[in-house]
Amino acid sequence: MSDRIIERPPNAPGRPEINPLLKFVLELGPLLVFFFANSRGGQLADSFPVLHDLGGPLFVATALFMAAMAISLAVSWAITRTLPVMPLVSGAVVLVFGTLTLWLQDETFIKMKPTIVNGLFAAVLLGGLAFGRPLLGYVFDQAFKLDTEGWRKLTFRWGLFFVFLAVLNEVVWRSVSTDAWVAFKVWGTMPITIAFMALQIPLIKRHSLEAPKAGSGA
Repeated sequence: MSDRIIERPPNAPGRPEINPLLKFVLELGPLLVFFFANSRGGQLADSFPVLHDLGGPLFVATALFMAAMAISLAVSWAITRTLPVMPLVSGAVVLVFGTLTLWLQDETFIKMKPTIVNGLFAAVLLGGLAFGRPLLGYVFDQAFKLDTEGWRKLTFRWGLFFVFLAVLNEVVWRSVSTDAWVAFKVWGTMPITIAFMALQIPLIKRHSLEAPKAGSGA
């Protein structure tokens, strides 16, 4: 039984394990709920009339996104008895900006949410490095094990990538329709992120602690 609420640092003894695929689903699931609800908001409101009170499809999607994020965090807590750092930060921003979106019936707040979240992640990762703490290990430690230098380099790259995503979101939501922005959040941002992750594979292999132990160490 852990007395910690926030997940333990990477490689910490006794850190609860969670299947990497399940972790990915828990973090991506709320975004897919948001996309589906926005594209099917009218049908959902017809099936569940109470949703009509929320407003148009984007407002229905925002409410369901908030619910999905809460469920994701609850499942993480049920499995590990701790809360993952990145989804916790994202969930807090979703709660604030989602509430503002529904209360004021203004789409701007939910559209700005990715900018705030990505900017906050960039600040946390790059700020952590400034204090000698490569915090990305909290996110990926259960997927692979790296040495300290590897986590430092990967954290720096992800920090810059989150800056890029924040700027990109600002450009897109101010330039296109709401439906196009929602589609971009899933079908644009995800492929860009996957491509970025693929480009990090050589670094991960170089700094992996699970590299073959036989032979000379170089």
